[in-house]
Amino acid sequence: MKEEIISGLDIGSSEIRLVVSQRSNRELGGGLQVIGAVSVPTSGFNKGVVSSIEDTTSSVSACIEKAERLVGVPINNVWLSVNDPKIRCERSKGVVAVGKSDGEINEADIDRAIEAAGSVAVPANYEILHVIPIRFAVDNQEDIKDPIGMSGIRLEVETLIILGLSSQLKNLTKAIYRTGLDIEDLVVSPLAAGEALLSKKQKDLGVAVINIGATTTGLSVYEEGNLLHAAILPVGSEHITSDIAIGLRCPINLAERIKIEFGDAMPEIIDKKEEINLEQLSKEEEVNETLEPVSKKYVAEIIDARVEEIFNMIDNELKKIERSGMLPAGVFLTGEGSELRNLTEAAKKYLRLPAGLGINRNLETVIDKVNEGKYSTALGLIAWASHYEPQHKPSKITKNLGDIAGKVRSWIKKIAP
Repeated sequence: MKEEIISGLDIGSSEIRLVVSQRSNRELGGGLQVIGAVSVPTSGFNKGVVSSIEDTTSSVSACIEKAERLVGVPINNVWLSVNDPKIRCERSKGVVAVGKSDGEINEADIDRAIEAAGSVAVPANYEILHVIPIRFAVDNQEDIKDPIGMSGIRLEVETLIILGLSSQLKNLTKAIYRTGLDIEDLVVSPLAAGEALLSKKQKDLGVAVINIGATTTGLSVYEEGNLLHAAILPVGSEHITSDIAIGLRCPINLAERIKIEFGDAMPEIIDKKEEINLEQLSKEEEVNETLEPVSKKYVAEIIDARVEEIFNMIDNELKKIERSGMLPAGVFLTGEGSELRNLTEAAKKYLRLPAGLGINRNLETVIDKVNEGKYSTALGLIAWASHYEPQHKPSKITKNLGDIAGKVRSWIKKIAP
């Protein structure tokens, strides 16, 4: 039995997470089964970018070794997430004449249209990560999902182009290649999370995924089955921890415990008389000084200030695409920061949208911890790999964008009704 191993590697500021899946008999349409998931602490990586290639390489190597011991098979290739807040999204259109004399549109016509749309002036120091077809038009008929087989003279495509900063991408890929791994593709993290958490109906109605990590927050927005927008914001759950440490004048490790065990994003529902006794926590975190009990409502107010900032930044992104308060399927929160108590209620208040915690909908797994929010990006990379051919597979010699035809065909097959 031929078995295929697909691995998703998500490098975060606090942890590196790797999810390994296995597919049997691709020729027979065999499904994917998650067979392992591991995480290790990160070093040399902060705020979505590499700060030390050597330390990042060491951390990734430790993660791979741990995974190989767990699953019992070698891991040679990974699908890799990109968390850089400097990513940019641009719209572009491509127009071509249909090639065949009878006017029937084939894959070659679509490839040429996508290529024309991708022939944009890329800003200095940036390179293309994704060229995603949104909709097609044939002659005067618009909003076509899959034009293959249709007849016409003029084929037009509207695409969303996602750009990444070249220097950061090269640093990231260099750190991975030093471990001996090969990179199948680079995928912007909120896009990957969306593949694991969202159903087709939700994408059709209008929905967003908010992936709250340690130092960044990813956003992807969908409507009518299409990706409308993606962004990575330079703020995350560690900023909440830092705010608590400053507000209570306590060590950062104690602030993290307070956030996890007593933190709340809705101060208005907390009684002013409720207090947090820090004596036991101080002992467990080896804090030598004596700390007085603190008001639980005061801690929640500190948290709420930062949570409001995060959601206001997200709302500003939604305003750019005219979807502020206008996503019927709401927003789904994921990532390690999504576990904060009453965060979904805060999202409803500040975004004026339905909100809930994202759960794995699209991959079969018997490993419970994979369904935790912090694994959503790594798990989504597996789902992405199962649907799309590599579009931006970086060479060890050059990192330029290669042929995108295979990716485009896979994308069209998925969004076609």
